[in-house]
Amino acid sequence: MTVAERPGPDKAAREPGKAVPTEVTATAHGPWPGADPLEAARIIRGELGRPHLPFLAELPARGVGSDPLGRTASLLEELAVDLQPHGWRLVDRPGKDFRRAASALATDVNVLADVAGAEETSADAIKVQLVGPLSLAAGLHLHNGERALVDYGARRDLAASLAAGVGNHLTRVAAAVSGARLVVQLDEPEIAAVLAGTIPTASGYRTLRAVAPSEARESWRVVMDALRAAGASEVVVSVPAVEAPLESVLAAGADGVAVPLKPLTTRQWEQLAGAVEAGKRLWAGALDVEGAQLPKVADCVDSVWRPWRQLGLSASSLRTILVTPSAGLAGHTPAQATAVLGRLTQLADGLNQLALG
Repeated sequence: MTVAERPGPDKAAREPGKAVPTEVTATAHGPWPGADPLEAARIIRGELGRPHLPFLAELPARGVGSDPLGRTASLLEELAVDLQPHGWRLVDRPGKDFRRAASALATDVNVLADVAGAEETSADAIKVQLVGPLSLAAGLHLHNGERALVDYGARRDLAASLAAGVGNHLTRVAAAVSGARLVVQLDEPEIAAVLAGTIPTASGYRTLRAVAPSEARESWRVVMDALRAAGASEVVVSVPAVEAPLESVLAAGADGVAVPLKPLTTRQWEQLAGAVEAGKRLWAGALDVEGAQLPKVADCVDSVWRPWRQLGLSASSLRTILVTPSAGLAGHTPAQATAVLGRLTQLADGLNQLALG
């Protein structure tokens, strides 16, 4: 690692249509405990007021179709899914599972509109989460029970179908939170296995062939282009730290990358430093939520600040960071999840003090 001082990232400030980060802010990934969208929306928007980034919660405990995969699949255009014992399957026409997923998502957006409409001060931005095209192909099954990932044509069709379907969703969210910027988080939890060729076949005796990085980049471009055309001001791809294809994600045109910090290698930190210098956003999973207790704010600040300084990044460039938990919060209680959001805003405050010198 170099200790030479690097210039701050000014590229983003020069790009038209991009929000210029002025301070460290906070958000969470999307999965949230419980089954009450009204309670979730009120808590999230109460804890993540300006300047932070509230989000449309995912409530997997609500049941079929409220899981991230089924929720995203309900947006597909000219493709439909149903739920089988082995998981979500692509089918010829929508059935009750597809309609249930679409209905739950519509309810969440309507609840968001009610909560936002009752606020005295509206949010600057709102975030929505979608499963990315590669993890979608890894999670959905064909008629024969094999994963859609096995077939190039199915992968291509899924990316195109998702791109065609996201516009209506963003339009509804934009209407629910009038005037707010739309931020989209594309979740790719399976991307390392997709690119490494380690996802098992239906029989379990073999693994599916690895997808080429060039195809992954093209799939992301197709979806990101559609999101931006539908009004998204920022699109960030969320990946796990182990074998995370950070350079491919950014080369595909993502505005930033979301990644948990704890498992990052020195090489990955160097890649992130280069991305920050190029004007990209880092959504830093700096708050570890896997333990019985939340870590201290000072320790979380140090987990960002120490490698930041070792890489020679300027203190002022910390303002490009958005802090997140290390993982989703669906496995927590509502009280625990609320405490996580509070700790995140404290972490953002600590980093902002460093950014100001």
